[in-house]
Amino acid sequence: MQKILVTGAAGFIGHNLSKRLLENGRTVVGLDNLNDYYDPELKKARLAQLLGFERFSHANFDMADRELTAKLFADEQFDAVVNLAAQAGVRYSLINPHSYVDTNLVGFLNILEGCRHNQVKHLLYASSSSVYGANTSMPFSVHDNVDHPVSLYAASKKANELMAHSYSHLYHLPCTGLRFFTVYGPWGRPDMALFLFTKAIMEGRPIDIFNNGEMERDFTYIDDIVEGVFRLVDHLPQPDPNWSGDAPDSATSYCPWRLYNIGNNSKQKLMRYIEVLEECLGKTAQKNFMPMQAGDVPATYANVDDLVREIDFKPQTTIEEGIGKFVEWYRGYYK
Repeated sequence: MQKILVTGAAGFIGHNLSKRLLENGRTVVGLDNLNDYYDPELKKARLAQLLGFERFSHANFDMADRELTAKLFADEQFDAVVNLAAQAGVRYSLINPHSYVDTNLVGFLNILEGCRHNQVKHLLYASSSSVYGANTSMPFSVHDNVDHPVSLYAASKKANELMAHSYSHLYHLPCTGLRFFTVYGPWGRPDMALFLFTKAIMEGRPIDIFNNGEMERDFTYIDDIVEGVFRLVDHLPQPDPNWSGDAPDSATSYCPWRLYNIGNNSKQKLMRYIEVLEECLGKTAQKNFMPMQAGDVPATYANVDDLVREIDFKPQTTIEEGIGKFVEWYRGYYK
């Protein structure tokens, strides 16, 4: 896969994946509208790094624009597409639900249509651990049924998996869905816990800790996410010869469609995560304990057996190492 479209290329995961692909000699077109969901200056700083590569170009528009998206696909003729552009955030979906439909559903349909009409060889797309919703059997497996989302964000990601399956069935488009688990690290999103906690602690403000600190998360370092996606770009999904409509497997299909968890395969208490951050910053946080937020789940924990079996990769960066690298980046970037 030599020529690759990465949507959301100025985003957290998109920036890091694009850089990895470019360093590997691939040609990358980054589609990103640099919206103001969070600080556009951070997005521009990420983008500036990518523009230093001669094999990178930036398309600046919203993928919900049907005509512009169709023209980009027709003009560029991509080998593969990695769709990482999305309206992210569980809590924001309670405030602005329409933005999730515009980007995560309408925008994704435009990507599917672009792939269909231009013989794209492989579509990879970001799903989320949020799709596990009300499931409580752990670790979460891609082979489990996930029909009980607890936020519109999660529902939109589940919808992406279903939409991709229909295109794989109808047009034999190879599709790989990636369920990411609580990604963190340098160049991260300012609306995520690690960023919010670090900023507040540095400024001497209290941090809000939901579910009275009883949260557990499968924190996954950005480099591990990127390595998993990078290896899957050239790993085309194959029809599962053992798939049966009598006992359907949720992770495979009779058509070229697959799902993978990319997580650290270790459940960590949020309070331990905060302790490590305090150690790295050399400051103790003022803690404001709060009840569980609507749309949140108490715990996430990824089964990554399929990832290990298929591409021989298992994320394993510890939170001690990962948070240390984030704090080093944060101090440098914000001086």
